[in-house]
Amino acid sequence: FQKVSVVINGVAILKDIDLQIQSGSTLAIVGRVGSGKTTIGRLIPRMIQANRGMVLIDGMAVDQIPLQVLRSAIGYVPQDTFLFSDTLRNNISLGMETASEEDIMWAAEVSQLSKDFSDFPTGLDTVIGERGVTLSGGQKQRTAIARAVIRRPKILILDDAMASVDTNTEQEIMSQLQDVMAQSTTILISHRISTVQSADQIIAINEGRIVEKGTHTDLVAQGGIYAEMYRYQQLTQELREF
Repeated sequence: FQKVSVVINGVAILKDIDLQIQSGSTLAIVGRVGSGKTTIGRLIPRMIQANRGMVLIDGMAVDQIPLQVLRSAIGYVPQDTFLFSDTLRNNISLGMETASEEDIMWAAEVSQLSKDFSDFPTGLDTVIGERGVTLSGGQKQRTAIARAVIRRPKILILDDAMASVDTNTEQEIMSQLQDVMAQSTTILISHRISTVQSADQIIAINEGRIVEKGTHTDLVAQGGIYAEMYRYQQLTQELREF
């Protein structure tokens, strides 16, 4: 990202974002609601365009890469998952006509969706309602994660992808994702510090600007926004366990 700014309906969402993500590494993005985290993730697959500055992949501007080529290399899990009134199998393998049964089962295991197969009348062949109305919030998110990882993407973007799963399931998914992430450049966007604290690089966004950058240990020591979020979430967890 080189001096990237995004203005939507006259409001500056991102302001002069300078950011380099090392190939094969994991970047985490944290910040309060409305800070601009999701916008950074949406710029990479060209779901939105920057008003100023450039987004580059391997030195090439994303708007110079054919859209189909760009998006075929990206696994993207948005905050709001869109599922079709079709089978679980077809929702997972969407856009992957060559996906084998083994591929689909592997993706379902990575996302921990396979643990719920006994709840579905006909397993992977169960037809879910429009937008996945018959699934819980966590099942929807896990289906979306399976859909993203089945393509074994070069770039994996998870935008609050585990907000609807409990912390134990989150830890299991993150453990299963390690092999996928080892082969990808990963961007984790989350409000949960537990999701991001092992990332190679963490940035904190506030009012559209990068205000903190470093590792988990660095940012806790700085005592800024990240440290405040970390302490608050630690306290909340302790009160739940009390």
